[in-house]
Amino acid sequence: MDSNLLKVFVAVSEQKSISLGALELGFTQSNVTLRIKQLEKTLGYELFHRVPKGVILTQEGEKLYPLAKEIVQKIENASIQMQNMKEQTLLRIGTSQANATIRLLRFIETVQRDFPLMSLEVYTSGTPSVLEKLLAYQIDIAFITGDPKHLDIEVLNQFSDDLYLVEPQDKRCPNTLIGYREKSTHFDFLKAYEEGLGNKTYQTMIVENYEVMLGCVKAGMGKAFLSKKIIEKFGYVDTLTLTKLAQNECDLQTRLVCRKDNVPFIADYLQGLC
Repeated sequence: MDSNLLKVFVAVSEQKSISLGALELGFTQSNVTLRIKQLEKTLGYELFHRVPKGVILTQEGEKLYPLAKEIVQKIENASIQMQNMKEQTLLRIGTSQANATIRLLRFIETVQRDFPLMSLEVYTSGTPSVLEKLLAYQIDIAFITGDPKHLDIEVLNQFSDDLYLVEPQDKRCPNTLIGYREKSTHFDFLKAYEEGLGNKTYQTMIVENYEVMLGCVKAGMGKAFLSKKIIEKFGYVDTLTLTKLAQNECDLQTRLVCRKDNVPFIADYLQGLC
């Protein structure tokens, strides 16, 4: 079976549209239609139902999709690994949002200076999503918060973050915890800390912007748990109350990680960064 046909199938499946799939792949719509028909002829099944707004998978298409997705990902990863056997030509970086704010730009500048011919790609999300991408071979390295505790993951480097409970200075603080996203290691720690104090009735507020989050704290809308580097970056150190919390057994250090079976060619370099 031609893997290129599977790549077309995956693109159309994810876009739910032949025209959008063609746009993603850089093909003509007629070319994509022809390739889908070739794949259907090879397999002996129709893979899509045509609907007014595009296409949807048939029952056979639903069964094929996860298998095709895995094959396409493995082929793409094999291609990248072969290119990187003698030198790192592409480095795909994943990072949690906090690490993107604290250290990503400096990391990119340093790597581009030392490896000017290497291309970089960046994916940003919460630590759980970043780890999922890493384990699926969709990124090469990742900045994450905490110990991944996964047999397939290798830690390349480790960084300490100065973390503080942040509260308004001159306003009464409501029982509201402010986080960047609901699934966040730092936010989970803050909620567990409050519950450990017997606070079971707090409300939560999600603000996906650190500057706005700090502004909300200053305005007396709640409290947050953030790295001091983020607080300094947006100029709030002198206008908020910062309290250092005992982190107990909660490991909140930043780690730079990779898959054990997909260690970057520049691993030694990455291990030496500080």
